[in-house]
Amino acid sequence: MARSCSARLQGEAAAFTAALRTLVNNPQFSDVTFVVGREQQRVFAHRCVLACRCQAFRGMLGGCGEDPPSSVPPQGPFVLGNVQPDVFLAVIEFLYTNSVSLNSHIALEVLTSSVEYGLQDLCKLCVEFIKDTLSVEQVCEALQAAVTYGQADLQQHCLAFIESCTAAVVRTRGFHELSDTVLARVLRSDRLAVDELDLVQAVREWAHVSSVSAAQRGRGGSQNTPPVPDAQLGVLQAVLGRPVPEVAALPVQELRLPLLAPSELATLESHNQRDLLIPVSCLDFGGAGFGIWGEVGATLMSPSQVESIAAAWRSHALRRSSGVPPQLCRPRRGTRPRDHHRHLDPHAK
Repeated sequence: MARSCSARLQGEAAAFTAALRTLVNNPQFSDVTFVVGREQQRVFAHRCVLACRCQAFRGMLGGCGEDPPSSVPPQGPFVLGNVQPDVFLAVIEFLYTNSVSLNSHIALEVLTSSVEYGLQDLCKLCVEFIKDTLSVEQVCEALQAAVTYGQADLQQHCLAFIESCTAAVVRTRGFHELSDTVLARVLRSDRLAVDELDLVQAVREWAHVSSVSAAQRGRGGSQNTPPVPDAQLGVLQAVLGRPVPEVAALPVQELRLPLLAPSELATLESHNQRDLLIPVSCLDFGGAGFGIWGEVGATLMSPSQVESIAAAWRSHALRRSSGVPPQLCRPRRGTRPRDHHRHLDPHAK
């Protein structure tokens, strides 16, 4: 008697994928419709494909095997008003073909949808595309998304990109839209290619934009707010009620003020009289007294922030970094050398 043999043989995957691609957003044989985005664009699909490929769609469409046989699944159309049609179609394409067509305009939003729908393979494809196509204009938005969705590899890649061209990145709208926690992470880096004085100014601009934008979001406004002229800051902040010190409390702690020269610290303090970004007057070269607005600033800042500017002056007065947190005395890659830096080196004689 002949021995029975069996095997699973694989046909050409490309032909199968191409055939399924013809069904993407094809009304022929479609049995479910989505109304997508503010444009209310209709997208056609097939329940069996969506349900077998994605647990989230299985729950949305019904018929997941947990309902009694007599139950009728939801018929739709299903309205998805918070997603762009191009983004949703990219998700649908992936479900049908296990591949996706991406561009820099939709990649981050497709990443968001991949997380929402629990599509790990699509998430990986998005991350690889974003890493390969990072730009100065988009890197901060990508970093924010990476932190939000726990993509550690993308976080590291974005930070390395920011470190390589910091001076250009801090001028982008994406930088101004970073959250305070993500900005603080960036500021902890020793490899930022920008001088500390320029970084202080960048954080000041970020704080003003975030101060107004956060309040506007609370009032139903847009978060894409451009930098506000100095002449308008006082009026807007008084109306919208988000003081700069409150918005900037976390990132300011990562600024390395001891790296600044005395003349630069003095200029910084004069600027603070307008916005209280670091709302504490200096200690008198190692003395114990606050300046004319130190008490006001002390009520708005944490003890660590109060100590930061005081320690910067103290390091100049004592000509050493004693009592200053070591990380605040480390020059960054882009820090311009200053005469007093040799006193900040704990190994210097």
